[in-house]
Amino acid sequence: MNIDLYSQKGEKLKTIKVSDAIFKAEINEGLMHQALVRQHSNARVNLAHTLTKGEVRGGGAKPYRQKGTGRARQGSIRNPHYKGGGNAMAPRNNRNFEKDMPKKQRRKALFSALSLKAKDGGIAALDKYDAKEIKTKHVVEMLGKLPKARRTLFVLDKKNEILEKSAKNIPGVKILLVNYLNIADLAKYEKVLFLEPALKKAEEIFVKK
Repeated sequence: MNIDLYSQKGEKLKTIKVSDAIFKAEINEGLMHQALVRQHSNARVNLAHTLTKGEVRGGGAKPYRQKGTGRARQGSIRNPHYKGGGNAMAPRNNRNFEKDMPKKQRRKALFSALSLKAKDGGIAALDKYDAKEIKTKHVVEMLGKLPKARRTLFVLDKKNEILEKSAKNIPGVKILLVNYLNIADLAKYEKVLFLEPALKKAEEIFVKK
């Protein structure tokens, strides 16, 4: 599999060969969907919480006597059908939304997403990002010279504080280390731009292990 390599000035330098195992894998849409659902479920913050009738304050005594009133018997004014009572089937913050998925399947889903992106021309490489100071303007100018995309994901082999802080406030741009590549970001971002060393590191992390 070959992808285009660009310079920081936006010039196309050459095409480079990348791992077929990662970028030319069999595309399994079902596995991709399963991995995406898993990631969103595991990121879910369970905040909604309501009280049952046993947790609502009050209602210790019977509201009226058992017999002789002509009304239905009631044990507590905190029963769910009373105003101010507990909830019978409402959300609780101890509910577990976590989903599991075998590592091999997660990896195949990631390769499927990268291969689909490569097939559609959404994968490219940047030879390096060399800047002496943190300037958002420099990254904006570079993106203007590269193939246009509404959303761009930069994939780095190691932390680059200058690039990360320069791109932080640009809408539709995200910086990610290669070992944190995930199915959700690949689905969200139109263009994935690897720094050239990150391609080699991706092969070391995902293929040789």
